[in-house]
This record gives sequence, C-alpha cells and structure tokens, in this order.
Amino acid sequence: MNIRVGMGYDVHKLVEGRDLWLGGIKIEHSVGLLGHSDADVLIHAICDALLGAANMRDIGYHFPDTSADTLDVDSKILLKKTIDLIATKGYKVGNIDATVCAERPKLNPHVPAMKACLAQVMGVDEDAISIKATTTEKLGFTGREEGISAYAVCLIEK
Repeated sequence: MNIRVGMGYDVHKLVEGRDLWLGGIKIEHSVGLLGHSDADVLIHAICDALLGAANMRDIGYHFPDTSADTLDVDSKILLKKTIDLIATKGYKVGNIDATVCAERPKLNPHVPAMKACLAQVMGVDEDAISIKATTTEKLGFTGREEGISAYAVCLIEK
C-alpha cells in the first residue's frame, strides 16, 4: 500500500453581508467570510492537504480566484472535484484531521453536522474525519475577530 500525508492551511477575512460557511454548512453569525468562492476555510484547507499529499499543487492552481467558474461557488463542489482529481492518480482518503481557529461563533456544536456533510461529499465514513475548534485567546487577527483560519492534515492511500 502506498500512503502519503498532506497539510493545508487557509484564511479568510470576516465581513458584513456574507454568509458564514464552514465545513460545508451554513452557520448563523453576524458576519461571514470574504472570498471569491463561498470562502469556506475548512474545506479549502482540506483541499490543499489532499492535493499536496497527491503532489498535485494547490487549490488556487486548480480552482483560481480569477475564474468566473469559481465565482461564488459552493466549496463542497471544489472538494468533490479534489476527490476526483486525487482519484486520477489512484488515491483515496484515509483520514482528515482539521482545526478551525475562530473566536466566535462557538463551533463545537456544529462539528457533527460538518463531519456528516464532509463525509458525504468525500464518500468516506464520518470516523475518518476529525474536526477541532479553537480560539487564539483573543490574540492576532483571529482574536480580534478579523478572520478565521483552518489547518488540515490528511492521509491518502493507493
């Protein structure tokens, strides 16, 4: 068996007038993430981890923020396309371990729904996905509630 590990990171600015999408689900909040797509930092970090593990560059290479095709796109579509891309090299998801950094809203109540959504999109068991939520103890851009970031590591196997 051939296994590989990948790491991904993403960050987006919080602004008024946008919906907050994380892990493929809409979370009620007074502000949302700004981006060319729906700006789902968790999915974007997972895509980068998967693409990196397969040595297939990054999310911006495959889904550029200059393309009309990706304007306001649902990031679940990008994740499904990423799964299809790594499959062209014979890889499938082994597991995902991700952390979302946000001061507000509290994300732990939403983790089960995010896991269920991501598992369905990727065609894996929910047990293959770990999502953790943390704050930065009011430090930095996250602590000032200027943005949200996410980190993801993955294992893919052939």
